Amino acid sequence: MYIQLNSQVICYEKTGEGTPVILIHGNNGNLHDFDALAETMSMYHTVYAMDSRGHGESATPKEYHYRDMAEDVINLITALDIEKPYLIGYSDGGIIALLVAIKASKLLSGIVCCGANLSPSGIHHRVLREMKKDYKRTNDPKILMMLEEPDISPSDLRRISVPAMIFAGEDDCIKEKESEKIAANIPEAELHILPDENHDSYIVGTNRLFKYISGFLR
Repeated sequence: MYIQLNSQVICYEKTGEGTPVILIHGNNGNLHDFDALAETMSMYHTVYAMDSRGHGESATPKEYHYRDMAEDVINLITALDIEKPYLIGYSDGGIIALLVAIKASKLLSGIVCCGANLSPSGIHHRVLREMKKDYKRTNDPKILMMLEEPDISPSDLRRISVPAMIFAGEDDCIKEKESEKIAANIPEAELHILPDENHDSYIVGTNRLFKYISGFLR
């Protein structure tokens, strides 16, 4: 399905019935990264899986900024009249979930944030070096966004007024101290560092995340 949100066309899929959940994928991904998780969750929840702007089948913008992507999520919630959804964001989607909660906690029931960072410095140096090489080779504006954004402060996080679960893999490309910083500054947050998992191994193409969050999604 497609929806016009101000000047942006967003593609999304809706499945299941129950407490609403919105799934937000990572950089250069699409809503199908969550197919396995969405299939399981739709037995208990109304699941909205969306393509972020410039990804999947959503329209391509002139520029890429996390705050614009967060605004798309807020506009989707408002336009579809989704009542108090939970946000589940992975990688870039985790950043977007944080930004939505910072700006509009009143619209949400809670957030699940997986493998997110507050700034590019929260990414391991070796990974940043590879990203810089990729950008030099491709000039991909989505990679440039990861190299320049986000810029989220601890004081921003303290504005989040809904419960949060913060996840990262033991072998994540995000520094563990970054995940700890996120959890420490959100008033109602709990941190889970998952053993034997990397940045996407417990998210993309699997429903393994569900066992950790099913009790949280009331």
